[in-house]
Amino acid sequence: MPEEYKKAKRKRGIYLLPNLFTTAALFSGFYAVLAAMNGKFEQASLAIFVAMLFDGMDGRVARLTNTQTAFGAEYDSLSDMVAFGLAPSLVIYVWSLSTLGKLGWLAAFVYTAGAALRLARFNTQLGSADKRYFQGLPSPAAAAVIAGSVWIAVDQGISGSDVSYLACFLTGVTGLLMVSNFRYNSFKEVDYRGKVPFFSIVVVMLGFAVVVVQPQVVLFLLFLIYAFSGPVLTLFYLRRRRMGRIPAVSDATQGGSAIRPGETKTPVKKMDVER
Repeated sequence: MPEEYKKAKRKRGIYLLPNLFTTAALFSGFYAVLAAMNGKFEQASLAIFVAMLFDGMDGRVARLTNTQTAFGAEYDSLSDMVAFGLAPSLVIYVWSLSTLGKLGWLAAFVYTAGAALRLARFNTQLGSADKRYFQGLPSPAAAAVIAGSVWIAVDQGISGSDVSYLACFLTGVTGLLMVSNFRYNSFKEVDYRGKVPFFSIVVVMLGFAVVVVQPQVVLFLLFLIYAFSGPVLTLFYLRRRRMGRIPAVSDATQGGSAIRPGETKTPVKKMDVER
């Protein structure tokens, strides 16, 4: 068998390890939909968080094993659409939004469409976007806000029909944040391989302990704070950028003579300049 034929035949396959994590994330999103249809909303919310865990691992595994492919990137986007776009909207729709009629399914559709547009924009800006920031709320974080809210309400015995308008507002705002131009920190500049002080390990240990005690509350608050950090970070950046322009403008105005109210500036004649 020729060597060229062997190489061509070998390239037709796909890498198993990273795609296994992507498939696990896809299955978790699918299971969340089935659990919500059967009224098991706590399990549905937990399945979305499990999908987040697998989604965060597939890309890292692909980079560590040098198995990054175009197929894996496209498969990951489709998995994200199911796990973080379709599943959260259906979970919160079945739990609460269905009582609002057209308004409920409209809010669910806004979220689903926002997730699809967010993923499409992310795929087209991979080569040109700033690695330090995300443009728009990432779909896993948006899904965590929706799943966390449902998880807390079910754990506290709150009925979905009692907070239907609040759930509608949260779903719509989260969907719009995904397609916004707000900047969100990607935390990709953090060096996980470098050395850290010993106190950092203590803080991480305490963080795990808090999450174990009240996982639904801690996770919901963390991702809710992250969702609102985008507008705050963007406004802070614009304000600092605007303040950086003020000294340049003031320096430019100091070069000319100031004109008092009621006075008119007399034009300089050409012959005076030539003198």
